[in-house]
Amino acid sequence: MTRLSNPWLTIGFDAFTLGVEAASVVMLRTLALAEGGAKAQAEAVRMVTEKAEAASALAVRAATGDLGKRPATVASRTLKHYRRKVRSNRRRLAKRGSLRS
Repeated sequence: MTRLSNPWLTIGFDAFTLGVEAASVVMLRTLALAEGGAKAQAEAVRMVTEKAEAASALAVRAATGDLGKRPATVASRTLKHYRRKVRSNRRRLAKRGSLRS
């Protein structure tokens, strides 16, 4: 993909893509959780745990300067951090199709 001269255009597109991917994860998780049972409960716990872990890992990166100094760099790396997690969940949930045994 060609780099745009204005980094905020790329960041805006990345944010939009994150939103679309996150919406698909919400849909897949909602369907899976609606089935109930032990696997659904485990998924609910995993969902909450993952959110806390992702946020704390990002806080450490911010505190250590790993996200960069320029606002566009910080925004881009923050989106990349969350997109990686969301994409992983989307693939995992889509592959399983549901939480049924």
